[in-house]
Amino acid sequence: MRSQVMVIGGYGHVGQQICLQLSEAYPGKVFAAGRSYEKAEQFSRQTKGRIRPYQIDVRKPLNKGWIDETKLVIMCLDQDDTSFAETCLRSGIDYLDISANGAYIEQLAKLDQQHINATALLSVGLTPGLTNLLAAKAASALTSVEQIDISIMLGIGDQHGKAAIEWTIDHVHTDYELTEHHQRKRVKSFTGGKRVDFGAMLGKRSAYRFPFSDQQTLPSTLHVPSVTTRLCFDSRMATGALAFTRSLGMTTVLTLPKIKERVISLIQSSQMGTDQYAIKIDAWGKGSSLHAWNPRT
Repeated sequence: MRSQVMVIGGYGHVGQQICLQLSEAYPGKVFAAGRSYEKAEQFSRQTKGRIRPYQIDVRKPLNKGWIDETKLVIMCLDQDDTSFAETCLRSGIDYLDISANGAYIEQLAKLDQQHINATALLSVGLTPGLTNLLAAKAASALTSVEQIDISIMLGIGDQHGKAAIEWTIDHVHTDYELTEHHQRKRVKSFTGGKRVDFGAMLGKRSAYRFPFSDQQTLPSTLHVPSVTTRLCFDSRMATGALAFTRSLGMTTVLTLPKIKERVISLIQSSQMGTDQYAIKIDAWGKGSSLHAWNPRT
């Protein structure tokens, strides 16, 4: 009988939080899985065995015993290949993915439904995830929607995992596609700045285009002609510095391993930020308008 819940990347910062919460409801059935058994076992010991360790490499074929015993997979790692997810879904294993990789999510959504025997839940998290729900709420207030702008402010002082910080740095110097007037348009990350009012608590801030996957999914799920997601940080200095560096074409230096590691270390040890975050959705169209935002302190 299938009962195992496999959290892939379960010993990472985000994966650990997921494992801990699930283990309260499903004691002894939650596994922190990944390529490093040592890290998984270390986390398991910290929980006094409440969460169990498991070694798995999603790039390699899955054994039948694992497939027969696993009920749910929660993927906390970025992927480029849908083979692992496809194997899970074809084998009747439900699949939940918190990835923000738009190209990957698009590939996953195109899998042949006729051969899938399980449920896939994509775009789960803050962005995408909460942003999608707020965008749907905003869109529901209009009779027809022409454009949705999503603005996100992240706190530098929050306890972000190293992988999340690294993902953000990796995507500051990149090009990506968004949908504008029903057409795909290629843009540069951290350009296209816009002043966004996050309310009385946080004020107005400059936010810049960033390749979160809701720009790929929402045009089709909400049938919206144009969707843009922008990012800023609670530190105006950090946001401005990145935008200025990007305008000079110098953010490529962040891709150099030693410099990237140094930046990650500085962010993780930084005292200039807070743990606040905010999301604001602006929707334009016909009918009444709605602005939705969600601050946290």
